[in-house]
Amino acid sequence: MGGSQPRLGLNLKVAQKQILTPGLVQMVSVLALNKLELREMINQEMIANPVLEELSEEVPLLEQVEQKASAEKPVDTPAEQVVPGGTNHDSFEEIDFGSFFNDYLDPGFRSPESEIVEKPSFENFLSQPASLTDHLEWQLNLSICSDPVREAGRSIIGNLNEDGYVTTTLEEIATTGEHKLEDVEEALELIQEFDPLGVAARDLRECLLIQLETLAPENTLAQQIVFDHLKQLQNKQYREIARALDRPVKAIERCVEVIRKLDPRPGQRYNSTEARLIEPDVAIVKMSDGYQVVVNEEGLPQLRLSHHYRRMLETDGTTREVRNYVKERFTSAIQLIKNIEQRKHTIIRVCEAIIRRQSDFLDRGIDHLRPMMIKEVAEEVGVHPSTVSRAVAGKYAHTPQGVFELRYFFSEAVQGPSGGSTSLINLKRLVKKMIDEEDAAHPLTDDQIAQRLHEQGISVTRRTVAKYREDMRIPSTHQRRVKA
Repeated sequence: MGGSQPRLGLNLKVAQKQILTPGLVQMVSVLALNKLELREMINQEMIANPVLEELSEEVPLLEQVEQKASAEKPVDTPAEQVVPGGTNHDSFEEIDFGSFFNDYLDPGFRSPESEIVEKPSFENFLSQPASLTDHLEWQLNLSICSDPVREAGRSIIGNLNEDGYVTTTLEEIATTGEHKLEDVEEALELIQEFDPLGVAARDLRECLLIQLETLAPENTLAQQIVFDHLKQLQNKQYREIARALDRPVKAIERCVEVIRKLDPRPGQRYNSTEARLIEPDVAIVKMSDGYQVVVNEEGLPQLRLSHHYRRMLETDGTTREVRNYVKERFTSAIQLIKNIEQRKHTIIRVCEAIIRRQSDFLDRGIDHLRPMMIKEVAEEVGVHPSTVSRAVAGKYAHTPQGVFELRYFFSEAVQGPSGGSTSLINLKRLVKKMIDEEDAAHPLTDDQIAQRLHEQGISVTRRTVAKYREDMRIPSTHQRRVKA
Protein backbone atom coordinates (compact mmCIF):
# COMPACT_ATOMS: atom_id res chain seq x y z
CA MET A 1 0.00 0.00 0.00
CA GLY A 2 1.65 3.21 -1.16
CA GLY A 3 0.96 6.72 0.19
CA SER A 4 -1.14 7.58 3.15
CA GLN A 5 -4.87 7.32 2.71
CA PRO A 6 -7.14 10.18 3.77
CA ARG A 7 -8.93 9.42 7.01
CA LEU A 8 -12.68 9.48 6.82
CA GLY A 9 -14.68 10.13 9.92
CA LEU A 10 -18.00 11.39 11.19
CA ASN A 11 -18.03 14.14 13.77
CA LEU A 12 -21.25 14.69 15.67
CA LYS A 13 -21.91 17.94 17.43
CA VAL A 14 -24.80 18.14 19.87
CA ALA A 15 -26.28 21.55 20.56
CA GLN A 16 -29.32 22.50 22.60
CA LYS A 17 -31.40 25.18 20.86
CA GLN A 18 -34.26 27.16 22.35
CA ILE A 19 -36.55 26.67 19.36
CA LEU A 20 -39.95 27.38 20.91
CA THR A 21 -40.10 30.88 22.33
CA PRO A 22 -42.80 32.72 24.27
CA GLY A 23 -43.26 34.78 21.10
CA LEU A 24 -44.25 31.67 19.12
CA VAL A 25 -46.68 30.60 21.81
CA GLN A 26 -48.15 34.10 21.74
CA MET A 27 -48.47 33.90 17.95
CA VAL A 28 -50.65 30.80 18.28
CA SER A 29 -52.91 32.44 20.86
CA VAL A 30 -53.17 35.73 18.93
CA LEU A 31 -54.23 33.89 15.76
CA ALA A 32 -57.10 32.24 17.62
CA LEU A 33 -58.57 35.56 18.79
CA ASN A 34 -61.47 37.25 17.02
CA LYS A 35 -61.50 41.02 16.65
CA LEU A 36 -63.16 41.83 19.98
CA GLU A 37 -60.87 39.43 21.85
CA LEU A 38 -57.83 40.90 20.10
CA ARG A 39 -58.87 44.40 21.14
CA GLU A 40 -59.10 43.31 24.79
CA MET A 41 -55.75 41.54 24.57
CA ILE A 42 -54.04 44.62 23.11
CA ASN A 43 -55.49 46.81 25.86
CA GLN A 44 -54.17 44.43 28.52
CA GLU A 45 -50.72 44.36 26.90
CA MET A 46 -50.59 48.18 26.85
CA ILE A 47 -51.30 48.20 30.58
CA ALA A 48 -48.61 45.59 31.27
CA ASN A 49 -45.92 47.02 28.95
CA PRO A 50 -45.09 50.74 29.31
CA VAL A 51 -43.13 50.71 26.04
CA LEU A 52 -46.37 50.24 24.05
CA GLU A 53 -48.33 53.39 23.28
CA GLU A 54 -51.53 54.05 21.37
CA LEU A 55 -51.84 56.77 18.79
CA SER A 56 -54.17 59.49 19.98
CA GLU A 57 -55.33 60.72 16.57
CA GLU A 58 -58.05 58.99 14.59
CA VAL A 59 -56.69 56.78 11.85
CA PRO A 60 -58.95 55.42 9.08
CA LEU A 61 -58.37 51.70 9.20
CA LEU A 62 -60.85 50.16 6.77
CA GLU A 63 -59.12 51.51 3.70
CA GLN A 64 -56.92 48.45 3.22
CA VAL A 65 -58.05 46.10 0.45
CA GLU A 66 -56.79 42.81 -0.79
CA GLN A 67 -55.18 44.47 -3.82
CA LYS A 68 -52.73 46.20 -1.52
CA ALA A 69 -52.42 43.13 0.71
CA SER A 70 -51.54 40.87 -2.23
CA ALA A 71 -48.84 43.31 -3.32
CA GLU A 72 -47.31 43.20 0.13
CA LYS A 73 -45.10 40.34 1.18
CA PRO A 74 -45.70 38.84 4.62
CA VAL A 75 -43.28 39.82 7.33
CA ASP A 76 -40.11 37.77 7.68
CA THR A 77 -41.82 35.61 10.30
CA PRO A 78 -43.76 33.13 8.11
CA ALA A 79 -47.11 31.61 9.03
CA GLU A 80 -45.45 28.19 9.00
CA GLN A 81 -43.68 29.07 12.25
CA VAL A 82 -46.63 27.84 14.23
CA VAL A 83 -46.22 24.34 12.85
CA PRO A 84 -43.45 21.79 13.41
CA GLY A 85 -40.04 22.93 12.17
CA GLY A 86 -40.71 26.67 12.53
CA THR A 87 -38.01 28.78 14.12
CA ASN A 88 -37.93 32.21 15.60
CA HIS A 89 -35.43 34.11 17.75
CA ASP A 90 -36.51 36.99 19.89
CA SER A 91 -33.39 37.66 21.94
CA PHE A 92 -32.57 41.35 22.09
CA GLU A 93 -29.22 40.93 20.35
CA GLU A 94 -30.83 39.41 17.24
CA ILE A 95 -33.36 42.19 16.71
CA ASP A 96 -32.53 45.02 14.33
CA PHE A 97 -33.90 47.77 16.53
CA GLY A 98 -32.97 50.43 13.99
CA SER A 99 -35.43 49.12 11.41
CA PHE A 100 -38.08 48.35 14.01
CA PHE A 101 -37.89 51.83 15.49
CA ASN A 102 -38.34 53.26 12.02
CA ASP A 103 -41.38 51.04 11.45
CA TYR A 104 -43.07 51.28 14.82
CA LEU A 105 -42.37 54.82 16.08
CA ASP A 106 -44.17 57.90 14.73
CA PRO A 107 -46.56 58.04 12.96
CA GLY A 108 -47.59 54.72 14.48
CA PHE A 109 -47.60 51.26 13.00
CA ARG A 110 -49.97 50.96 10.07
CA SER A 111 -49.80 49.71 6.53
CA PRO A 112 -48.21 52.47 4.45
CA GLU A 113 -50.30 52.53 1.27
CA SER A 114 -54.01 52.07 0.99
CA GLU A 115 -56.87 52.60 -1.38
CA ILE A 116 -60.21 54.06 -0.42
CA VAL A 117 -63.09 51.81 -1.38
CA GLU A 118 -66.76 51.77 -0.58
CA LYS A 119 -66.73 49.93 2.71
CA PRO A 120 -69.42 47.66 4.11
CA SER A 121 -71.15 48.66 7.29
CA PHE A 122 -69.50 46.67 10.07
CA GLU A 123 -72.35 46.07 12.48
CA ASN A 124 -72.41 44.25 15.76
CA PHE A 125 -73.99 40.82 15.94
CA LEU A 126 -74.98 38.44 18.70
CA SER A 127 -73.72 34.94 18.12
CA GLN A 128 -73.94 31.71 20.03
CA PRO A 129 -70.31 30.54 20.16
CA ALA A 130 -69.44 27.08 18.88
CA SER A 131 -69.03 24.56 21.68
CA LEU A 132 -65.91 22.42 22.00
CA THR A 133 -67.90 19.47 20.65
CA ASP A 134 -69.07 21.46 17.62
CA HIS A 135 -65.56 22.72 16.90
CA LEU A 136 -63.98 19.27 17.11
CA GLU A 137 -66.70 17.49 15.12
CA TRP A 138 -66.39 20.13 12.41
CA GLN A 139 -62.68 19.32 12.09
CA LEU A 140 -63.36 15.58 12.29
CA ASN A 141 -65.90 15.72 9.48
CA LEU A 142 -63.37 17.52 7.29
CA SER A 143 -60.53 15.08 8.05
CA ILE A 144 -59.43 12.28 5.76
CA CYS A 145 -59.94 9.00 7.60
CA SER A 146 -61.96 5.79 7.41
CA ASP A 147 -65.59 5.67 8.56
CA PRO A 148 -64.79 3.42 11.57
CA VAL A 149 -62.10 5.86 12.71
CA ARG A 150 -64.49 8.78 12.26
CA GLU A 151 -67.15 7.03 14.37
CA ALA A 152 -64.54 6.25 17.04
CA GLY A 153 -63.53 9.92 16.93
CA ARG A 154 -67.11 10.97 17.69
CA SER A 155 -67.09 8.67 20.71
CA ILE A 156 -63.84 10.21 21.94
CA ILE A 157 -65.25 13.73 21.52
CA GLY A 158 -68.31 12.64 23.50
CA ASN A 159 -66.02 11.59 26.36
CA LEU A 160 -64.18 14.91 26.79
CA ASN A 161 -64.73 17.09 29.82
CA GLU A 162 -65.06 20.88 29.65
CA ASP A 163 -61.26 21.27 29.93
CA GLY A 164 -60.82 19.10 26.82
CA TYR A 165 -59.44 15.98 28.54
CA VAL A 166 -60.47 12.38 27.83
CA THR A 167 -62.43 11.22 30.88
CA THR A 168 -62.21 7.46 30.43
CA THR A 169 -59.88 4.81 29.01
CA LEU A 170 -59.60 4.02 25.33
CA GLU A 171 -60.60 0.43 26.12
CA GLU A 172 -63.87 1.61 27.69
CA ILE A 173 -64.58 3.87 24.70
CA ALA A 174 -63.98 0.94 22.36
CA THR A 175 -66.24 -1.38 24.36
CA THR A 176 -69.05 1.13 24.91
CA GLY A 177 -69.07 2.38 21.34
CA GLU A 178 -68.50 -1.05 19.79
CA HIS A 179 -65.30 0.13 18.08
CA LYS A 180 -62.08 -1.70 17.44
CA LEU A 181 -59.40 -0.54 19.85
CA GLU A 182 -57.02 0.24 16.99
CA ASP A 183 -59.65 2.54 15.46
CA VAL A 184 -60.01 4.38 18.77
CA GLU A 185 -56.25 4.75 19.05
CA GLU A 186 -56.01 6.10 15.49
CA ALA A 187 -58.90 8.48 16.14
CA LEU A 188 -57.23 9.80 19.30
CA GLU A 189 -54.01 10.46 17.42
CA LEU A 190 -56.01 12.34 14.76
CA ILE A 191 -57.99 14.49 17.24
CA GLN A 192 -54.86 15.39 19.17
CA GLU A 193 -53.73 17.26 16.03
CA PHE A 194 -56.87 19.43 16.06
CA ASP A 195 -57.34 22.94 17.37
CA PRO A 196 -57.23 23.76 20.25
CA LEU A 197 -53.74 22.37 20.76
CA GLY A 198 -53.61 19.93 23.66
CA VAL A 199 -57.20 18.71 23.31
CA ALA A 200 -58.04 15.02 23.89
CA ALA A 201 -55.10 14.53 26.24
CA ARG A 202 -55.44 12.00 29.03
CA ASP A 203 -53.55 14.01 31.63
CA LEU A 204 -51.72 17.31 32.08
CA ARG A 205 -48.39 15.86 31.00
CA GLU A 206 -49.77 14.67 27.67
CA CYS A 207 -51.64 17.95 27.16
CA LEU A 208 -48.47 20.02 27.51
CA LEU A 209 -46.38 17.61 25.44
CA ILE A 210 -48.88 17.75 22.56
CA GLN A 211 -48.52 21.52 22.50
CA LEU A 212 -44.73 21.44 22.71
CA GLU A 213 -44.35 18.73 20.07
CA THR A 214 -46.69 20.51 17.68
CA LEU A 215 -45.17 23.95 18.08
CA ALA A 216 -41.52 22.91 18.02
CA PRO A 217 -40.49 19.24 18.02
CA GLU A 218 -36.79 20.20 18.26
CA ASN A 219 -37.19 21.82 21.68
CA THR A 220 -36.27 18.65 23.54
CA LEU A 221 -35.31 20.31 26.82
CA ALA A 222 -38.79 21.70 27.50
CA GLN A 223 -40.31 18.36 26.52
CA GLN A 224 -37.95 16.50 28.83
CA ILE A 225 -38.83 18.79 31.74
CA VAL A 226 -42.55 18.15 31.25
CA PHE A 227 -42.14 14.41 30.66
CA ASP A 228 -39.76 13.57 33.53
CA HIS A 229 -40.04 16.42 36.03
CA LEU A 230 -43.63 17.67 35.96
CA LYS A 231 -44.06 17.43 39.74
CA GLN A 232 -40.88 19.39 40.38
CA LEU A 233 -41.97 21.89 37.73
CA GLN A 234 -45.28 22.41 39.52
CA ASN A 235 -43.37 22.92 42.81
CA LYS A 236 -40.95 25.38 41.14
CA GLN A 237 -37.95 23.23 42.05
CA TYR A 238 -35.88 24.55 39.15
CA ARG A 239 -32.47 23.92 40.74
CA GLU A 240 -33.34 20.27 41.34
CA ILE A 241 -34.44 19.92 37.71
CA ALA A 242 -31.22 21.59 36.52
CA ARG A 243 -29.10 19.16 38.58
CA ALA A 244 -31.03 16.14 37.34
CA LEU A 245 -30.66 17.19 33.71
CA ASP A 246 -27.16 18.61 34.09
CA ARG A 247 -28.26 21.92 32.62
CA PRO A 248 -27.80 25.52 33.81
CA VAL A 249 -30.62 26.89 35.94
CA LYS A 250 -31.01 29.74 33.43
CA ALA A 251 -31.75 27.24 30.64
CA ILE A 252 -34.40 25.60 32.81
CA GLU A 253 -35.96 28.96 33.64
CA ARG A 254 -36.15 29.87 29.92
CA CYS A 255 -38.03 26.64 29.27
CA VAL A 256 -40.30 27.28 32.25
CA GLU A 257 -41.19 30.66 30.75
CA VAL A 258 -42.27 28.88 27.57
CA ILE A 259 -44.18 26.11 29.38
CA ARG A 260 -45.97 28.66 31.53
CA LYS A 261 -47.53 30.15 28.39
CA LEU A 262 -49.04 26.82 27.29
CA ASP A 263 -52.72 26.15 27.95
CA PRO A 264 -53.36 23.45 30.59
CA ARG A 265 -57.15 23.64 29.97
CA PRO A 266 -57.51 23.95 26.18
CA GLY A 267 -61.22 23.16 26.10
CA GLN A 268 -62.28 26.11 28.22
CA ARG A 269 -62.12 28.58 25.34
CA TYR A 270 -65.03 26.80 23.65
CA ASN A 271 -67.25 26.25 26.67
CA SER A 272 -68.90 29.65 27.06
CA THR A 273 -72.67 29.23 27.25
CA GLU A 274 -73.59 32.89 26.83
CA ALA A 275 -74.24 34.54 23.50
CA ARG A 276 -71.36 36.85 22.61
CA LEU A 277 -71.07 40.08 20.71
CA ILE A 278 -69.19 39.65 17.45
CA GLU A 279 -67.91 41.90 14.71
CA PRO A 280 -66.82 40.69 11.26
CA ASP A 281 -63.05 40.34 11.14
CA VAL A 282 -62.95 40.82 7.37
CA ALA A 283 -65.11 41.93 4.47
CA ILE A 284 -65.01 40.23 1.09
CA VAL A 285 -65.77 43.09 -1.29
CA LYS A 286 -66.72 42.90 -4.99
CA MET A 287 -64.33 44.99 -7.09
CA SER A 288 -64.04 45.51 -10.84
CA ASP A 289 -61.26 42.92 -11.10
CA GLY A 290 -62.64 40.37 -8.65
CA TYR A 291 -63.10 40.03 -4.92
CA GLN A 292 -60.88 41.81 -2.41
CA VAL A 293 -60.27 41.12 1.28
CA VAL A 294 -60.67 44.08 3.63
CA VAL A 295 -59.44 43.51 7.17
CA ASN A 296 -61.68 45.16 9.75
CA GLU A 297 -59.21 46.93 12.04
CA GLU A 298 -61.63 49.68 12.99
CA GLY A 299 -61.53 50.28 16.74
CA LEU A 300 -58.32 48.31 17.30
CA PRO A 301 -55.66 50.32 19.15
CA GLN A 302 -52.84 51.32 16.77
CA LEU A 303 -49.56 50.65 18.51
CA ARG A 304 -46.24 52.45 18.47
CA LEU A 305 -43.08 52.24 20.54
CA SER A 306 -42.43 54.89 23.16
CA HIS A 307 -39.94 57.68 22.32
CA HIS A 308 -39.38 58.23 26.01
CA TYR A 309 -38.13 54.69 26.61
CA ARG A 310 -36.00 54.73 23.48
CA ARG A 311 -34.23 57.84 24.78
CA MET A 312 -33.53 55.93 28.01
CA LEU A 313 -31.64 53.33 25.96
CA GLU A 314 -29.60 56.06 24.28
CA THR A 315 -28.79 57.95 27.49
CA ASP A 316 -25.39 57.20 28.97
CA GLY A 317 -26.61 57.74 32.53
CA THR A 318 -29.18 54.90 32.38
CA THR A 319 -28.22 52.07 34.75
CA ARG A 320 -27.59 48.60 33.40
CA GLU A 321 -30.57 47.21 35.31
CA VAL A 322 -32.93 49.79 33.80
CA ARG A 323 -31.40 49.35 30.37
CA ASN A 324 -31.94 45.58 30.49
CA TYR A 325 -35.55 46.05 31.63
CA VAL A 326 -36.26 48.47 28.78
CA LYS A 327 -34.61 46.11 26.26
CA GLU A 328 -36.81 43.28 27.50
CA ARG A 329 -39.95 45.44 27.21
CA PHE A 330 -39.01 46.54 23.68
CA THR A 331 -38.41 42.92 22.67
CA SER A 332 -41.82 41.92 24.04
CA ALA A 333 -43.55 44.90 22.37
CA ILE A 334 -41.99 44.23 18.97
CA GLN A 335 -42.93 40.54 19.18
CA LEU A 336 -46.54 41.45 19.92
CA ILE A 337 -46.71 43.84 16.95
CA LYS A 338 -45.18 41.20 14.67
CA ASN A 339 -47.66 38.59 15.89
CA ILE A 340 -50.63 40.89 15.33
CA GLU A 341 -49.41 41.58 11.81
CA GLN A 342 -48.81 37.85 11.23
CA ARG A 343 -52.38 37.10 12.36
CA LYS A 344 -53.63 39.58 9.79
CA HIS A 345 -51.58 38.08 6.96
CA THR A 346 -52.61 34.51 7.82
CA ILE A 347 -56.31 35.42 7.85
CA ILE A 348 -55.92 37.29 4.55
CA ARG A 349 -54.19 34.33 2.88
CA VAL A 350 -56.86 31.91 4.10
CA CYS A 351 -59.62 34.27 2.87
CA GLU A 352 -57.92 34.55 -0.51
CA ALA A 353 -57.90 30.75 -0.76
CA ILE A 354 -61.61 30.74 0.15
CA ILE A 355 -62.35 33.32 -2.57
CA ARG A 356 -60.57 31.22 -5.20
CA ARG A 357 -62.75 28.22 -4.34
CA GLN A 358 -66.05 29.90 -3.49
CA SER A 359 -66.44 32.61 -6.13
CA ASP A 360 -69.68 30.98 -7.36
CA PHE A 361 -71.11 31.24 -3.85
CA LEU A 362 -70.08 34.89 -3.58
CA ASP A 363 -71.65 35.63 -6.98
CA ARG A 364 -74.79 33.51 -6.85
CA GLY A 365 -75.60 32.43 -3.32
CA ILE A 366 -75.64 29.48 -0.98
CA ASP A 367 -76.81 26.89 -3.53
CA HIS A 368 -73.40 27.24 -5.17
CA LEU A 369 -71.27 26.59 -2.08
CA ARG A 370 -68.58 24.09 -3.07
CA PRO A 371 -67.07 21.36 -0.91
CA MET A 372 -63.80 22.57 0.62
CA MET A 373 -61.47 20.74 2.98
CA ILE A 374 -59.21 22.22 5.64
CA LYS A 375 -56.21 20.23 4.43
CA GLU A 376 -56.29 21.54 0.85
CA VAL A 377 -56.42 25.16 2.03
CA ALA A 378 -53.61 24.49 4.53
CA GLU A 379 -51.43 23.05 1.75
CA GLU A 380 -52.07 26.05 -0.48
CA VAL A 381 -51.36 28.58 2.28
CA GLY A 382 -48.37 26.57 3.50
CA VAL A 383 -49.41 25.97 7.11
CA HIS A 384 -50.54 23.09 9.31
CA PRO A 385 -54.28 22.25 9.12
CA SER A 386 -54.71 23.20 12.79
CA THR A 387 -53.46 26.69 11.88
CA VAL A 388 -56.28 27.04 9.34
CA SER A 389 -58.79 25.79 11.93
CA ARG A 390 -57.47 28.36 14.39
CA ALA A 391 -57.54 31.15 11.79
CA VAL A 392 -61.21 30.66 10.87
CA ALA A 393 -62.83 29.58 14.15
CA GLY A 394 -64.89 32.33 15.77
CA LYS A 395 -64.15 34.82 12.98
CA TYR A 396 -66.76 36.26 10.63
CA ALA A 397 -66.72 37.65 7.10
CA HIS A 398 -69.06 40.27 5.64
CA THR A 399 -69.80 39.00 2.09
CA PRO A 400 -72.19 39.99 -0.72
CA GLN A 401 -74.36 37.07 0.47
CA GLY A 402 -74.43 38.16 4.13
CA VAL A 403 -72.30 37.63 7.22
CA PHE A 404 -70.86 34.14 7.67
CA GLU A 405 -68.44 32.54 10.07
CA LEU A 406 -65.33 31.61 8.08
CA ARG A 407 -65.81 27.98 9.16
CA TYR A 408 -69.04 27.94 7.17
CA PHE A 409 -67.13 27.85 3.87
CA PHE A 410 -65.56 24.49 4.74
CA SER A 411 -67.72 21.47 4.03
CA GLU A 412 -67.09 17.87 3.10
CA ALA A 413 -68.11 16.54 -0.32
CA VAL A 414 -71.04 14.20 -0.89
CA GLN A 415 -71.41 12.25 -4.12
CA GLY A 416 -73.76 14.29 -6.28
CA PRO A 417 -75.32 14.31 -9.75
CA SER A 418 -73.35 13.17 -12.79
CA GLY A 419 -70.49 11.83 -10.73
CA GLY A 420 -69.72 15.28 -9.28
CA SER A 421 -69.92 16.33 -5.69
CA THR A 422 -72.11 18.64 -3.64
CA SER A 423 -71.31 20.19 -0.29
CA LEU A 424 -72.72 18.63 2.86
CA ILE A 425 -74.25 22.00 3.78
CA ASN A 426 -76.29 22.09 0.58
CA LEU A 427 -77.30 18.45 0.99
CA LYS A 428 -78.70 19.23 4.44
CA ARG A 429 -80.52 22.24 3.00
CA LEU A 430 -82.02 19.97 0.34
CA VAL A 431 -83.25 17.54 3.03
CA LYS A 432 -84.76 20.43 4.99
CA LYS A 433 -86.46 21.80 1.86
CA MET A 434 -88.09 18.41 1.18
CA ILE A 435 -89.39 18.27 4.74
CA ASP A 436 -90.62 21.88 4.63
CA GLU A 437 -92.63 21.11 1.49
CA GLU A 438 -94.03 17.73 2.59
CA ASP A 439 -97.68 16.92 3.23
CA ALA A 440 -98.05 17.44 6.98
CA ALA A 441 -100.63 14.67 7.16
CA HIS A 442 -98.27 12.26 5.39
CA PRO A 443 -94.71 13.36 6.24
CA LEU A 444 -91.77 11.84 4.43
CA THR A 445 -89.88 8.98 6.02
CA ASP A 446 -86.10 8.95 6.05
CA ASP A 447 -86.24 6.11 3.50
CA GLN A 448 -88.39 8.21 1.16
CA ILE A 449 -86.05 11.18 1.46
CA ALA A 450 -83.06 8.93 0.70
CA GLN A 451 -84.92 7.59 -2.36
CA ARG A 452 -85.68 11.11 -3.64
CA LEU A 453 -82.05 12.08 -3.21
CA HIS A 454 -81.03 8.95 -5.08
CA GLU A 455 -83.29 9.99 -7.96
CA GLN A 456 -81.35 13.29 -8.09
CA GLY A 457 -78.05 11.41 -8.31
CA ILE A 458 -77.08 11.74 -4.63
CA SER A 459 -76.35 8.43 -2.96
CA VAL A 460 -77.06 8.44 0.78
CA THR A 461 -78.52 5.83 3.10
CA ARG A 462 -81.58 6.11 5.31
CA ARG A 463 -79.31 6.17 8.35
CA THR A 464 -77.37 9.10 6.87
CA VAL A 465 -80.58 11.04 6.23
CA ALA A 466 -81.64 10.42 9.82
CA LYS A 467 -78.30 11.77 11.06
CA TYR A 468 -78.62 14.91 8.92
CA ARG A 469 -82.17 15.42 10.18
CA GLU A 470 -81.05 15.06 13.80
CA ASP A 471 -78.14 17.47 13.19
CA MET A 472 -80.69 20.06 12.05
CA ARG A 473 -82.92 19.25 15.06
CA ILE A 474 -85.81 18.19 12.81
CA PRO A 475 -88.27 15.80 14.51
CA SER A 476 -88.90 12.27 13.26
CA THR A 477 -91.66 11.36 10.79
CA HIS A 478 -93.99 10.33 13.61
CA GLN A 479 -93.43 13.57 15.52
CA ARG A 480 -94.00 15.70 12.40
CA ARG A 481 -97.31 14.05 11.46
CA VAL A 482 -100.31 16.36 11.86
CA LYS A 483 -103.63 14.56 12.30
CA ALA A 484 -106.55 15.88 10.29
